[in-house]
Amino acid sequence: MSKKVLAIYYSQSGQLGEIIDNLTMPLIEAEVTVEIVNIQLTKPFPFPWTADTFFSVMPDCVLDVAADVVPFELKETNYDLVILGYQAWFLSPSIPFNSLMQQAKLKAAIKNTPVITVTGARNMWLNAFVRVKKLINATGAKLVGNIALVDTHPNPISFITIFHWMLHGKKDKYLNIFPPPGVSDRDIKHSSVFGKSVLTHLNNNNWDGLQNELVKEGAVKLNYNLMIIETVAGKIFGVWANFIVKRKNRAFWLAAFKYYLLIAFWIGAPIVLTIDAIFFRFFSPKRIAARKQYFLNLN
Repeated sequence: MSKKVLAIYYSQSGQLGEIIDNLTMPLIEAEVTVEIVNIQLTKPFPFPWTADTFFSVMPDCVLDVAADVVPFELKETNYDLVILGYQAWFLSPSIPFNSLMQQAKLKAAIKNTPVITVTGARNMWLNAFVRVKKLINATGAKLVGNIALVDTHPNPISFITIFHWMLHGKKDKYLNIFPPPGVSDRDIKHSSVFGKSVLTHLNNNNWDGLQNELVKEGAVKLNYNLMIIETVAGKIFGVWANFIVKRKNRAFWLAAFKYYLLIAFWIGAPIVLTIDAIFFRFFSPKRIAARKQYFLNLN
């Protein structure tokens, strides 16, 4: 009997869909039954975004406020593997993904089932992944693999190019100078290599060692500097979100957050990294190793 795999995700730009298509290609070629579902919200977010609309979703995103999902059907009640695609918005699981994880239909489908998470991010996905793990664990599913593809260009460059993409809807070279934003076409196509590893474990009904194989194949790369920035920023975003939702003039404070983010990125982040380099990086190897493991663990 053919193995049954569900790949379910949300994508505005189509990038995550391309990653999942390449990831599942070896499974389909091996005649595995692969069901791919791209969910939608009843009130879709715009793409391209406007700056005001994009920042307006920050509080709900950080505070896990769900939105209504367009009803979807699943062909099966049980699967041999479920692939969950998610995005990181404001260092948190995106509103569409968080909303998907609240659906009783999906919870029933992934209970006691092996799950692989897949994301295509600018470069900061660690805090979101920690929260995604908790959402998956709460359903009774078993996380057996994680694939996190990112824009590999330097942080300042990817910061500029991602906003060009978000605000103009084009994954092209901004000003004909900057590189294309997002995960590179090469890395997207490379996802088929991960699919071959997944296929082997799927056929063997044994998921031990899969994540180590995926890491060796380039499925996950942890950048120390970004880990430090994200650890600090994640806590600050939570403070901002809780503060803004209690304000009547939310638009004013969202604008304030937008300018705070620009200052924090261009001025605050370098200061944080400098302090870390002077006082921690070379003096706390065990703490750093433990922190990395915290983000990389599937448990």
